Amino acid sequence: MVEKSYQTPCGAIHYWTNHFKSGRATLVFLPGLTADHRLFDKQVEAFKEKYNVLVWDAPGHATSWPFRFEFSLMDKARWLHEILEIENATDVVIVGQSMGGYVGQAFTEQYLSELQGFVSIDSAPLQRNYVTGMELWLLKRMEPVYRHYPWKALVNSGSKGVAVSTYGRELMREMMLVYEGNQDRYAKISGHGFKILAEAMEADLSYKLPNNSLLICGENDKAGSCKRYNKAWHKQTGIPLEWIKDAGHNSNTDQPEIINALIEKIVSAI
Repeated sequence: MVEKSYQTPCGAIHYWTNHFKSGRATLVFLPGLTADHRLFDKQVEAFKEKYNVLVWDAPGHATSWPFRFEFSLMDKARWLHEILEIENATDVVIVGQSMGGYVGQAFTEQYLSELQGFVSIDSAPLQRNYVTGMELWLLKRMEPVYRHYPWKALVNSGSKGVAVSTYGRELMREMMLVYEGNQDRYAKISGHGFKILAEAMEADLSYKLPNNSLLICGENDKAGSCKRYNKAWHKQTGIPLEWIKDAGHNSNTDQPEIINALIEKIVSAI
């Protein structure tokens, strides 16, 4: 995998690709809030010899810094689209975990015809009808919570809360420790992320997904109301939903072989 960068008006986005080959499907891996490209190490390793693979550090995250927090969820999707155009990506399948799944839905709103598949990993729907007014109100006011939460306790609860496996927990801890000594940055990343998520929901757009889509959720996912959202998402849309045993919010790190097999099914359906 080769590290590259793309300059936006707010800063440079760093991303990684293998050597793209024409005629191959392109898997785009989008990590969740405060996580970085390493979240998908097990997926990159599994697919990099077979497909074109791209994974990024989202704006403001890890190596994609410094970055001004003056962008929306739609901006992130547009920048991703511009990166994919530069790379001449074809047969694109987006695999988004948590916040990455929201970015993927913002992408489908603008470029649905260019997407061949979509996999949501422990994410939730962007449509307004799934959330309450109180939930939106809270999402816009999360930054102070992360700024004043004791750092060691935050790292401990954050890493243990998203995964059940030793690998998944240790990986999340490593990714959180990128921000050690700069909790304000961590709080800003989190607060801004939740704020633009709420704004995207309030936009009340269709966020229609491609027919070749899949919802994945860990049976032990304790992040917010993720399990409730996925049940409703599946019920209202009919999109297949796979529950992953012995997996938390980062189910792709807890059960990578199962997740990889599910991703492979989506790609094979192109």
